Amino acid sequence: MLFEARDLCVGYGGAPAISGVSLEVDEGEIVSVIGPNGAGKSTLINAIAGMLDWQEGTIRLAGTDMKSVPPHLVCAQGIALVPEGRRLFPGMSVEENLDIGCYRPGARKLRAQGLERAYTLFPVLQERRHQLAGTLSGGQQQMVAIARALMAQPRLLLLDEPSLGLAPAIVGDMFRVIRVIQEEGVAILLVEQNVGQAMEIADRAYVLEEGKIVASGLPQVLLAQSRIREAYLGL
Repeated sequence: MLFEARDLCVGYGGAPAISGVSLEVDEGEIVSVIGPNGAGKSTLINAIAGMLDWQEGTIRLAGTDMKSVPPHLVCAQGIALVPEGRRLFPGMSVEENLDIGCYRPGARKLRAQGLERAYTLFPVLQERRHQLAGTLSGGQQQMVAIARALMAQPRLLLLDEPSLGLAPAIVGDMFRVIRVIQEEGVAILLVEQNVGQAMEIADRAYVLEEGKIVASGLPQVLLAQSRIREAYLGL
């Protein structure tokens, strides 16, 4: 198993945001986490990325206990985050934003390969590599955010609401690229409110409600449950 969280509890000022959450991601898998607004999805993914401390439970990547890893070294262990809202540096060029993704020495050595990979996945970024990131469309900015994370050469890619605010046609392209990234051997943990797309692309899925996992399994099995179909697909 590449990644596992066990009985994870994260809170803000004593108020629990997620409680007793356990999930796994194996090598080369896409695992989706779905749930309503306020369920704790972003809290979960930010804790995995080392951006939030957790009060109880364990997080392991390839057998390494991540509790002992300082936040600034989480990326070096093989985890990269594409945050909600992209969080680019708008006054820097596309390529300068990508360079930030390979700041650590191991990834810096592979900068040329990383850029080639980024521009193969997203050809428009090569055309606009000298353009300021803040002047790009929302879809192009999301491409930069994903490419920047891949520059770190991750084993596990965390995607927090990658389709948020994007036009439907762009969303379809984005999820096709996510599938290509998986085919390259990167495991993906996807937090997404677009349940149809998230379940279509996932190998397995978890349903998070009020900070707890309430269901998990194969997407087709979960979608056969009337409660999930009604709550998340409006069927």
